[in-house]
Amino acid sequence: MAQQITVTEHLLLHQKQVPMATGRFTRLFNELILSAKIIHREVSKAGLVDVLGFTGDINVQGEEVKKLDEFANRVLIHRLSRCGALCAMASEENADIIEIPDGLPTGDYFVIFDPLDGSSNIDANVSIGTIFSIYRRKSPSDTRLLASDYLQKGADQVAAGYILYGSSCMMVFTTGDGVNGFTLDPSVGEFLLSHPNIRIPEQGSIYSVNEGYFHYWDAPTLEVLAHFKAAGMTRKKPYSLRYIGSLVSDFHRNLVYGGIFMYPSDNRDPSKPGGKLRLMCEAAPMAFIVEQAGGLATDGVNRILDIVPGHLHQRVPLFVGSRLDVETVRDIYTAAKKD
Repeated sequence: MAQQITVTEHLLLHQKQVPMATGRFTRLFNELILSAKIIHREVSKAGLVDVLGFTGDINVQGEEVKKLDEFANRVLIHRLSRCGALCAMASEENADIIEIPDGLPTGDYFVIFDPLDGSSNIDANVSIGTIFSIYRRKSPSDTRLLASDYLQKGADQVAAGYILYGSSCMMVFTTGDGVNGFTLDPSVGEFLLSHPNIRIPEQGSIYSVNEGYFHYWDAPTLEVLAHFKAAGMTRKKPYSLRYIGSLVSDFHRNLVYGGIFMYPSDNRDPSKPGGKLRLMCEAAPMAFIVEQAGGLATDGVNRILDIVPGHLHQRVPLFVGSRLDVETVRDIYTAAKKD
């Protein structure tokens, strides 16, 4: 039987490669793993128990909250607050920083997460996921937490990853030394290494974008779209359109097969001029993962990992995937700026 390595074993083997990593970092990951198992258990029962539909609440993003969204958020907050590794945390569903309750041990790490990405697809049984990003605070641990401790650029991430609740439950993450994927074996209840050293193809054959919004895009974005739909550009035939509408699912497919995911800015909503996706809990972690796998991520022109967030829920356009495909987009936008 082939050697089977669990997530925890892998972390312990590679802990020296994580800056200032300690046992607390491993405990933090163990709580993420346990949270993933609990959320997966509920997701797999969707349709059998009362976890589908809306709660009736509106989150900080102005979006209706799904019952599973709320459940996943509560599980992550409850488990992570008890790991003893965090100075604070943040969620896409919460407006402000989530402090560690009094009486619980704390640490120097900060984690921000999207508890259930793609939740608008829950009722249709589409693959969804949890995205997480981990930073280390910069100020001394015995002082008050500063905004600069959590408003860090993506390049400062200690680790980032996602859990995909699909045909199988997978955890994909990086600690800054390559990307590895672990699949949950339900017979033993462990995430086992199934996709070591994931590398995204240099050029893909898939583009992922919601073309229903093309009437709201500017001329350079339409040029980008035309490029991937045309034959004889960088390939002999057009790219294939594959769009699920769940960032985790679209990203994971393109990571494996090669391609580009695009969520450009548009003029639909003046209150969201930067696009729909959140920099800290969606774009930055995916950018960290894809760069560690040999790909690229930009806002069209600028490297995502170089953007310093101005606030917790800042939004950005996102172009992420195979290196040559993202470079093509960057060239188109850069040329348009010069005109």
